[in-house]
Amino acid sequence: MDKSETAYKTIGEVAKILNLKSNRNGNYSTHTIRFWEKQFYQIKPKIMNSNRRYYDEPTINLLKKVKYLLKDQGMTIKGVKKILNSEGSLKLDEIADKTIKARNLKNKLVKISNIIKKLK
Repeated sequence: MDKSETAYKTIGEVAKILNLKSNRNGNYSTHTIRFWEKQFYQIKPKIMNSNRRYYDEPTINLLKKVKYLLKDQGMTIKGVKKILNSEGSLKLDEIADKTIKARNLKNKLVKISNIIKKLK
């Protein structure tokens, strides 16, 4: 049974949503999210039983924005902090979300293409 879109997600689920893979072993990397929590005060997961982190939808959207600015746009942490503290950060929500959706669509198309090749 899949979680609803509004349900809290674990740090592992968020790493998968953001497609944060480790260069070393290809597994999803949670340490990047923990690092971003220390750098950006706006990222506040809910800490529950046994110090486990849980993320709601607004926090996940903020992480998507941070990833977009750092990884896709090549900005520095200092630059991202300035944007997140300014009025302009709201305009980036739509751009970052569309970029992630486009990347997910591309990944799905590649998988479908590989399946079709195998069938031939």
